[in-house]
Amino acid sequence: MSRPIRHCAVIGGGVIGGGWAARFLLNGLDVTVFDPHPEAERRLREMVALAGRAMRKLVSAPLPPEGTLRFAGSLADAVAEADLIQESAPEVEGVKQRILAEIDRHARPDALVCSSTSGLLPTRISAEMTHPERFLVAHPFNPVYLLPLVELCGGERTAPVAIERAKDLFARIGMHPLHVKREIDGFIADRLLEALWREALWLVHDGVATVAEVDDAIRFGAGLRWAFMGTFQIYRLAGGEAGMRHFMAQFGPALKLPWTKLMDVPELTDDFLDVLAAQSDDQARDWGFRALEAKRDDCLIGIMRALKPQCFGAGNTLAAYEATLREAAPPVAAEPLRLYEGKVPSDWVDYNGHMNESRYLEIFGYATDALLARIGMDAAMLARGFSFYTVETHLRHLDEIRLGEGYVASTQIIAHDAKRIHLFHRLHHEDGRLLATAEQMMLHVDTGRHRACEAAVEVQSALAVLAAAHRGMAVPPEAGRGIGIK
Repeated sequence: MSRPIRHCAVIGGGVIGGGWAARFLLNGLDVTVFDPHPEAERRLREMVALAGRAMRKLVSAPLPPEGTLRFAGSLADAVAEADLIQESAPEVEGVKQRILAEIDRHARPDALVCSSTSGLLPTRISAEMTHPERFLVAHPFNPVYLLPLVELCGGERTAPVAIERAKDLFARIGMHPLHVKREIDGFIADRLLEALWREALWLVHDGVATVAEVDDAIRFGAGLRWAFMGTFQIYRLAGGEAGMRHFMAQFGPALKLPWTKLMDVPELTDDFLDVLAAQSDDQARDWGFRALEAKRDDCLIGIMRALKPQCFGAGNTLAAYEATLREAAPPVAAEPLRLYEGKVPSDWVDYNGHMNESRYLEIFGYATDALLARIGMDAAMLARGFSFYTVETHLRHLDEIRLGEGYVASTQIIAHDAKRIHLFHRLHHEDGRLLATAEQMMLHVDTGRHRACEAAVEVQSALAVLAAAHRGMAVPPEAGRGIGIK
């Protein structure tokens, strides 16, 4: 029986390995890194700081205490006590074979061994391992600490249990494991990316477009659709009510037209590489490297947070991840529930640079949603035709919060019965200032009959457990206040 994965070793601390280290650490896992490069520790610690900034903006549930980070002087030292070893060495088959064989010699027998390779076949790179049954490819995407996709691909001798262990771990740390069931060079995602990349190179090579124009064609068009539906579902919708068959009847013949050179790759001459480099430099001329990384992260955060209320694509993965974080939070104490937190994004501020007043109510709404999810008002309950409706809200605006500043919403259950929940929310600034309060009355409703009714027994029981911890707390003096001029 393998022990739970709590300690990870990262072999290679570059862009990918550093991203893995950051994701592991921010999910409470201890990490040991081995990378002989003299600047490895500085670079990786900078990345961990950047990742922490990004994750705190992305995730509204409380993150676990950060794991410990250690740098080892040898590969053997790094992997000796690890439950998971993530190899992120250069994309050279012989180099990976040698490193994986060395990992295999020094790792514990029950340790899971993964490679970040973006396209090398797992059977070939594990050929020199004595225990390839515990090895698989876990191919992530940059930035690893933000993008949820990880492609899992086993070799000919990989044990099914290794794949399942990897699936469980990566899902637990907020990722979307995609099991590539057949070995193929480049797996799935990179084969698609390479096709687009080849055509992009030809467009620049032939003078049809600059690198900036190619990127604009993607980021202002299809790229936004790919973020949440991919290719096949988008094309199905393009076929109208008749679906994919109608789409293929209309547009399938176009596949025979000479629109793409696809596998005919342009020669990477010095002149062509100069053109690519110059145009890329021009595209990024107003940005420093770290500033551009941060801007990339903020854009990804905005997309994923926007998708979360839709329970779709990467937003669904984020919602499930936050749910696991809330479930893993400490037991309920005699204090308000800390249910929602974050930092003020750019689209939440007004002309004064302060958070817009409507966002205060939005935050309290998210806190209420988190409470309802915690007592069992989930998608299954909604499908049965039951929900809690907000029938009254009293919101007080007490202080200001600015762009990028952090906040925490907490919730106290003042009273409840079979049909109602009386809540009191507080919104605090990260420096402790009280920013706002909201008092709410929630009513349980049969949505089919549009009438109030008693909540299910299991919902009432879950609510009672939370309310019991709040029973000894004082009722806030602001509760029950009205509005008026005396």
